[in-house]
Order: sequence, then C-alpha cells, then structure tokens
Amino acid sequence: MDITAIHQIFLACASVTTDSRNCPQGSLFIALKGESFNGNAFASRALESGSAYAIVDEEAYAPEGDTRYIVVENSLKTLQQLANYHRRQMRTPIIGITGTNGKTTTKELMSTVLSQTHNVLYTLGNLNNHIGVPLTLLRLRPEHDLAVVEMGASHPGDIKELVEIAEPDYGIITNVGKAHLEGFGSFEGVIKTKGEMYDYLRMRKEATIFIHNDNPCLKKIAYGLRQIAYGNEDGLYINGHVTGNSPYLTFEWKTGNESKYHEVQTQLIGEYNFPNALAAVTIGHFFGVEPEKINKALAGYTPQNNRSQLKKTADNTLIIDAYNANPTSMMASISNFRNMQAENKMLILGDMRELGKDSADEHQKITDYLEECGFKNVALVGELFAATRHSYQSYPDVTALIAELQREKPCGKTILIKGSNGIKLSSVVEYL
Repeated sequence: MDITAIHQIFLACASVTTDSRNCPQGSLFIALKGESFNGNAFASRALESGSAYAIVDEEAYAPEGDTRYIVVENSLKTLQQLANYHRRQMRTPIIGITGTNGKTTTKELMSTVLSQTHNVLYTLGNLNNHIGVPLTLLRLRPEHDLAVVEMGASHPGDIKELVEIAEPDYGIITNVGKAHLEGFGSFEGVIKTKGEMYDYLRMRKEATIFIHNDNPCLKKIAYGLRQIAYGNEDGLYINGHVTGNSPYLTFEWKTGNESKYHEVQTQLIGEYNFPNALAAVTIGHFFGVEPEKINKALAGYTPQNNRSQLKKTADNTLIIDAYNANPTSMMASISNFRNMQAENKMLILGDMRELGKDSADEHQKITDYLEECGFKNVALVGELFAATRHSYQSYPDVTALIAELQREKPCGKTILIKGSNGIKLSSVVEYL
C-alpha cells in the first residue's frame, strides 16, 4: 500500500498512537520496535483496545484476511513518510527550533506568544526526536495557521533527518553548547549538527532564520540566509536588555525603529533565559502579535517540569533546574546564582551525563568555578563530580544525599538544584 492510500486511512482515524496501552477509539496504531520491545506483538491488543487500524512490519502478526492490519516494509519509515506527506498536504508554515540549551523553554514561550493571535500547533513536552517530530506533524489540522516543531539531536545527522521530515519554512537555533559530546564527538560536531537546520533552509527559497546576534558561533554558520536578528545591539530587528534578576527575570525590548522600550516581568529564573524570551518577542512581532499581547503572554508563562522553577517550601527557597545539565547550562546556572541577590545560598549539583572523553575535564571545570565563586555550602551528587578535586561534600548518588538531608535538614536557605535528569535530583525536593 502506498503512502497516499495510508494517508487516506490516517485521515479517517481519530488520532495516531504508538503505545498499545493508550489506544483511543478509532485511532491508528503504528507498531514500532526498540531494543527491548517489538510493537508488532502488541498490534492485536491495540485493535482490541480501540484502534481502528494497525500498521505492522512483520507479516506474522497480521492475520490473513483481516483488513485492519496494514503490512509495510518498515513501520518507523512509514510513520516518518506519512508525517512528511501530511505536512505537505496541510501546507502550514512551520518554524523549526533546535539548540543545545533552552530549546524547549523557547518553544513554549514562542508558542504562548504566537497563540495570542494565531491557532498554533506545537511540540508537546520534549517529543523532539525521530518519532516525536512525526507524531507532532500528524497532529496538524486545517485550522492551524502556524506550527512550532522542536528538534533534538544527540548524534551527527539527527537534525538533517528531522528537517527533511518536517520541511520547516523558518528556523531558529537557540544556541550551541557542550552537550551529548559522547555522541557528537566534539564541540565542533555539535555546531555542525545543529547547523544542519541552516543547511536545509539554505536550499529553500525565501527561507528565514531568527538568530541571536550576540552568538558568534551562530553568526559564523548563518551565511546565505535571510536573517531576523535579536540581541543587545541597537538597530537589530528586536533589541533588549536585562533590567532585573532577583529572582525573576525582568527585561526591556523594542523594535529597531522604536525609541521607547517595553518592559516585561517574567516568571523565569535566570539571566540565561533572556535570549529565550527575546526570541519569543522577535518571532511574535514578526508574525504580527501586538506588543501588549507579547508582554502579557511572557508575563503569564510559568515554567514546568523542573525547568528553572522557583519553589518556596516551609523551610527554604528552591531553584529547581533538574531536568537536564551540560557544561554550558551548568556554568550559566551557577553564574546566575552567584549574581542573584539572596542570603544563605546552597547548591546541590548532580553529574552531567553523555560527555564522553571530555567528562572528567568538564566536571573539574565546574568544581573549579565553584571554588572561584567562593561558594561554601555545596553538595555534589554522582561519581563524576566525586572524582574531581574539590573541597565540598560529595555523595555517590541521590539516595545517599537524601539520607543526609533526613539527618540534617537545611533551613532558611536559597538552594540551586541542577543536574542531569538521570541523577534524579528532583526527588530531593520533598526533603527540603
């Protein structure tokens, strides 16, 4: 069956699912394979649970004569081809977004701002890989007049694969930093992979990128593209400045031809969120959202999922940034915390994962910086931080830290919690 026929079946279905435990009535189930599972084996369960059709790539799981089964050569490739075909049928303008740090926050801010005026489809959570991007595109409907599609990468070629599925008309790379070095091989590998979005857009007539003018790495690889720039300099499409950060980010912005600034009080923690917010301003203004609506959207946005969240407990004030960590974001968080006006500061920092051969050096740079900043009350969690030269208390894992917190609970402190998601630092919150 060709992709056109499969698309007609898709249009007749209520939704798409790849999880046999979640099969809404009338859905299309696509059987995917992983290292430890074979979705084909669950196709019959999906149909029993409510799915109208099941796409499988092993004939043994498709009973002869049952027209509810659609046998294809490769289910994952079919998902991706179906998403690309559907995207072309919808013709919705798509903004592709990637970057080392801040892409999910920027995506959320952009979508919040654009939704003031437009009917926007955007990536849910961080479904930004070779499965999540197609699933996002298959949620496109005729009523959507814009789409914001987040794209993540951990290996060379990842972004190239995703842009060829999504075919964005506009692109933004939030930044490039030291993350997933184990997969990319080097920082230069990170830049090259993120730049695959620019490479694709260069082939599109009249494609546009939104670029942070203060980032030399991005400017170096943005040649040959129509650029809508934002940053600190006057004369840019949008320029702005941080005006406060204790603890919430406050900033001002204006267009290149305005004389008066618009001021925004956000609920974002950290000056490192300023470029993310300014990107949302830039894209909102480009797509015709009025300044008052832009400011209202940014002021009303509340971070979720342990991304720069401020939480006040009965005993302490917590800055929770435990969703992910890499050397670039870790250094930015510590620097911001250093400059923040707060008393009795404490840091709980967890290992940074997937840094490969650079891991030891990058962890040592962090502990050296902590010493340079003069921080005294620091708890380091994980074997990688434990192996560095430092004068701080170290714990092999989060369980050991929790045991210590149960023995002696901090009180009256402002505490930064930052680490890779795999360290599970979010579990310490209830003990603080």
